[in-house]
Amino acid sequence: MKSDFPLRTCDANLNRLKEGIRVVEDILRYELNSSLAFKLKNLRHKCKVPNYEEIIKHRDSINDILKKSTKSEQNRKNLKDIIISNLKRAEESSRVLEEIYKLYDISIAENFKSIRYELYSLEKEILDLINV
Repeated sequence: MKSDFPLRTCDANLNRLKEGIRVVEDILRYELNSSLAFKLKNLRHKCKVPNYEEIIKHRDSINDILKKSTKSEQNRKNLKDIIISNLKRAEESSRVLEEIYKLYDISIAENFKSIRYELYSLEKEILDLINV
């Protein structure tokens, strides 16, 4: 691996991606009894990288300069707000990982691209479900 490979960026975005998916997955599973939770679970399990242990070594969550929540992050009106914000978080993180992994392994980058596009499709299905 190149010495300038952005390992902390990968760590933060991999966590953000999986956490965002998990929040929506749990709401669909426990609150809405929706089988879409299975799709999200399967998608979350695709969020893997071969250099995970290397990434963890560079984690520095204590010194993260943006770890404090913004006002908008602290305010959610309902489950729909939570679902939308977490889907967007996951989509954005998959895009970051797609771009970063182009420096390392194009097949991993393509995996994150496919995750992102699957999230776009699921977002539509989930919003159709909750807007009924």
